[in-house]
Amino acid sequence: MSLLARSLAGFTLAALLALAARHARSLAPTGAWTAVLVGTLATAAGWTWCALLLAFFVSSSWLSRWREREKTSRTSGVVEKGGERDAWQVLANGGVFALCAIGALVAPSPWWLVAGGGALAAAASDTWATEVGTAIGGVPYRVLGWRPVPAGTSGAVTVAGSIAMLAGGAFVGTIGWLGGLAVQEAFAVGTGGVAGALADTLVGATVQARRWCPRCHEATERRRHDCGVATEVRGGWARMDNDAVNLTSTVVGAAVAVGAAW
Repeated sequence: MSLLARSLAGFTLAALLALAARHARSLAPTGAWTAVLVGTLATAAGWTWCALLLAFFVSSSWLSRWREREKTSRTSGVVEKGGERDAWQVLANGGVFALCAIGALVAPSPWWLVAGGGALAAAASDTWATEVGTAIGGVPYRVLGWRPVPAGTSGAVTVAGSIAMLAGGAFVGTIGWLGGLAVQEAFAVGTGGVAGALADTLVGATVQARRWCPRCHEATERRRHDCGVATEVRGGWARMDNDAVNLTSTVVGAAVAVGAAW
């Protein structure tokens, strides 16, 4: 199939999925348009790229809806954004993957797929860990100091979330192998995914902005707390929000995947 035909097929498929995601309230309008762009680029780069993106999108969307009420009740006072992913969230998780797809179109090389797969595996590992960890519950422990923190706090882990993190990386690596990656390349993709998710946790525990509600005396990631009061930055970097941390995670995932495959 020609590049133009793949691009048109990718646009059509991405548009249909984006409409379905809008209907299911998984994507905000800006997130839907951005997802169409990423999906078109992925399919233009090749069907394995498309399969990887589909696997990530479908699994992550389903997990975000799984036990949604329980997760919202546990994390609403902490987490900044809700279930509808906007353009920044889509780019934070899929931007590096999309750039690698462009690289594969401009200067074809098998390394682009390894890098893109590693970036997407990192996004999957982190998303699976977050969604499964908050859905199943259990006490989250901050990786620095190993003390219990509220559910949804960045830089914290649970047993269920850690298992899901490994599963997310392995899942994307397996899809890549089924799509034509060599075994060692698929393993490198999964390794990059886990490394990226671990980096996400470490960055979340160290430099991600930590906010405080002066009225409720509660830690949060929200700029405005449930009570309506604007929160104050009490740690980390003010501009290092969850989207920036996710982007960092995918960069690490891509780099580690290439290094492991090399």
